[in-house]
Amino acid sequence: MALPSVWSAMRVAIPFISVVGLLSVRLVGASQDSGSVIPAESRPCVDCHAFEFMQRALQDLKKTAYNLDTRTETLLLRAEKRGLCDCFHAIH
Repeated sequence: MALPSVWSAMRVAIPFISVVGLLSVRLVGASQDSGSVIPAESRPCVDCHAFEFMQRALQDLKKTAYNLDTRTETLLLRAEKRGLCDCFHAIH
C-alpha cells in the first residue's frame, strides 16, 4: 500500500515543481532585462537609420537601372550596326 501513496504524491509534486521552476526562470529573466534598459534619449533613432538605409538602397537601384539602360542601349546600337553592315556587305 505504500507504493500507491508515493505515486499519488509524485503526481502532485512533479507539476508543482515544474510550475515553481518556470516561475523562477521568468523572474530571473525579468530582473536581468530591467537592468539593461537604455534611456530613449541615448538610443539611436531606428526610423532614421531605416530611412537612410532605404535611401542608399534606392540610390543603388537607380545607378544599377541607369547602368543597365546604358548597356542595353549600347548593345542595341551594336546589333543595329551589325545588321546594317551585313545588309551592306550582302548588297555589294
